Amino acid sequence: EWPLRQGDRRRFYRDDHGNMSAEMEFAGRLAVVTGGGSGIGEAICHVLAERGARVVVADINFEAAEKVSNSLPGCQDHRAVEVDVGESASVEKLFQVIEGFSDGTPVSIIINNAGTGALFTSITDASEDDFDRIMKTNLKGTFLMSRAGIRLMLAAAIKEGAVVNVSSLAAKYGVRGIASYVASKAGILGLTRCMALDVAGTGIRCNAVLPGFTETPLSEHLSEDEKNQLTASIPLSRPAQPREVAQVVAFLCSPQSSYMIGSCVDVSGGAMV
Repeated sequence: EWPLRQGDRRRFYRDDHGNMSAEMEFAGRLAVVTGGGSGIGEAICHVLAERGARVVVADINFEAAEKVSNSLPGCQDHRAVEVDVGESASVEKLFQVIEGFSDGTPVSIIINNAGTGALFTSITDASEDDFDRIMKTNLKGTFLMSRAGIRLMLAAAIKEGAVVNVSSLAAKYGVRGIASYVASKAGILGLTRCMALDVAGTGIRCNAVLPGFTETPLSEHLSEDEKNQLTASIPLSRPAQPREVAQVVAFLCSPQSSYMIGSCVDVSGGAMV
C-alpha cells in the first residue's frame, strides 16, 4: 500500500481547508482523473488524495496537471501524465505509463472528467468540425478511457472498482445554442448506464454526476448577466463550488455507494426540482 500520514489507514486528519476529513477509505487505491488540471477535476484530485488515494492527474495540459499533482496532500507519490482522451493511442499510452510506476497496484478508480465546451450558435450555423471536436473529447474520450480502464480492472480481478463519468445538468434538457455540447453530455448518460450493466456483478461500478452551474475556469467566459441568469434558476441562489461536486464523486467511488450502478446524480443546487 502507498504510505500514509503516520502510516495509519484508519486515521482522520484535517484537509486542505482545515476541515476534518472522511476516513482514509481510499488508502492503497490508485485513481486516474482526466481533466485533472483545473476546475472540477482538480477538486476531485484533492478530495481523493485527502482520503488516501494515490492520484494520477491526467490532462492534455501537462504543466497544469503537474502543478495540481505537486499540490496534492499526503505522501502517496502522486503523478501527472499528459493525455488526449479522444485519441485511442494516447489513452493506451497513459495506462502503459501508469503501469510503469504503479509498483503492481492496479487502477481501481477512473474519473472521466475531461471535457470541452462549445461556442454558442444555432443548429443551422453549427459547424461539423465543432461537433466532431466536442464529441471526440466529451463522449469518445469517456468511452476510450472507460474501455481501457475496465479491461485492466477485469484482468486484475479488482473487487472494488469505480468509474465515475462527469456529465452535465444540460444533458437533462435542451439548451439553445449548444446542441453539440448537450448531445455529447447526454450521450455520456447512455454510455454510463450501458457500462454499468455490462460489468454489473464484477465488482466494478459505473455511475455519473451531473453538475449544474459551477464556478470553474470554463465559466469565466460568461458575462455577469449570463451568470446572474444562471444563478437565478438555482433554488440555493448560488453556483456550485468544484469541491461540492468532487465530494459527490468521491461518494460514488466509496463503499458507501456499493448498491449504486448506472446512477446519474444531479448536483445542481435544486435546479431540476
